[in-house]
Amino acid sequence: QNETSVTEFILLGFSSNPVLRLCLFGIFSVLYSATLMGNALVFVLICLDYRLHSPMYFFLCHLSIVDICYASNNVPHMLRNLLGQGRTISFAGCGTQIHLYLIFALTECVLLAAMSYDRYVAICHPLRYALIMNRRVCLTLAAVSWAFGFLFGTLQASLALHLPFCGPCEVDHFFCEILAVLKLACTDTTANKVLIFAVCVCFLLFPLALILISYLHILATILRIRSVAGWHKTFSTCGSHLAVVGLFYGNAIFMYMGPGSGNSSGREKVLSLFYSLVSPSLNPLIYSLRNKQVKEALLKLQRRKRVFHS
Repeated sequence: QNETSVTEFILLGFSSNPVLRLCLFGIFSVLYSATLMGNALVFVLICLDYRLHSPMYFFLCHLSIVDICYASNNVPHMLRNLLGQGRTISFAGCGTQIHLYLIFALTECVLLAAMSYDRYVAICHPLRYALIMNRRVCLTLAAVSWAFGFLFGTLQASLALHLPFCGPCEVDHFFCEILAVLKLACTDTTANKVLIFAVCVCFLLFPLALILISYLHILATILRIRSVAGWHKTFSTCGSHLAVVGLFYGNAIFMYMGPGSGNSSGREKVLSLFYSLVSPSLNPLIYSLRNKQVKEALLKLQRRKRVFHS
């Protein structure tokens, strides 16, 4: 009887200190700009240069799309919040943030596992690489990543948003993160938390196990390589992927499956920043822009631009 219809939420965000908020606005604006420009550049280079039309860069293209969408879902509202202009968000807007956040996060989980399989085939079965990683297989893996992300993200978001909310309507976060919103529900949320844990097992532990198995096989193959140049090339390629995997899965497991997950708002905000800003801004540098083929494609694009302007 005491329940009232909640039509909007208030995002508490970060510190109330105006100087600190202004500093954070500057830092986050730079990271967000780097995320957009870096991932957009990778996407354009892969689309324009036929030498990058391979399975590895096909998956990198999808990763760039996920990172741009992921950051754009949360960061613009966070920046307005830091300027004191966007603390409130409608119930529909909050639901949209939760839904998209889950879709892109779960899609990236499966996508990173698909990328590890691609590296496994490339290094352990190089002579059969073109046959195994054909166009149909690549399209299927990408479609499965997006489909699983959409289906399970929609399921979790729907169950969370059908809960009764009766106030207070203050979300102790910089966006509508699902654990932070569940704290405001006026009913028992055990079933929702059990579902989140189950989805984490399927989308975090299972893909991570597949990635580790792939890299154990890759390591065994590397140890049989006698060429120093071969060692360097293999470690350079796989090291980039492992760095992204460690950053992404490590933060996710610690946030959603670690002891006391969902209880520390400060920890949730810091870890969410890795997903929303740090990881998407670093992915182009770690994965692509330090790659020799991508650098050559970038130089080719610059030369083409000079010829066009002249």
